[in-house]
Amino acid sequence: MQVPVYFSSSGSGMVKQFATRLGRPVFDLGDRDVRRSVPEGPWVLLTPSYKTGNPDNDTLPEPVRRFLRNPLTRRRLVGIMGSGNRNFGAHYQAAAHHIARASRRPILFEFELQGTPWDLERAREILAELDARYTRDEGRSPVL
Repeated sequence: MQVPVYFSSSGSGMVKQFATRLGRPVFDLGDRDVRRSVPEGPWVLLTPSYKTGNPDNDTLPEPVRRFLRNPLTRRRLVGIMGSGNRNFGAHYQAAAHHIARASRRPILFEFELQGTPWDLERAREILAELDARYTRDEGRSPVL
């Protein structure tokens, strides 16, 4: 079993590039059908953070917000990976941290922009550990 990754990416495509290089099922939340779907089991969110200037909606991409509206989708979330830009200062990784606090799920990994080869390898290792855990547990998650 491979834990799928659901991601949101901006027009620059940096998060999408990272996601597609993970070597596993990935789903783009920019696709309306994906946003309306519900993961069948444990899944990981890969989200960028943006500095939008709106203090009430600062950094959390709207496709992520919409996807997380479904209670079953939220329960099946097992962790968050975040992409950010250190130029955003206090807002660096703000979306990942906000979602982690709200969902009480761990931040699994953080990287800047499109990530480095080391970041990609580390993210693959973390995801492989999740694969092994949920395969060992026969796909059953304590949060389902």
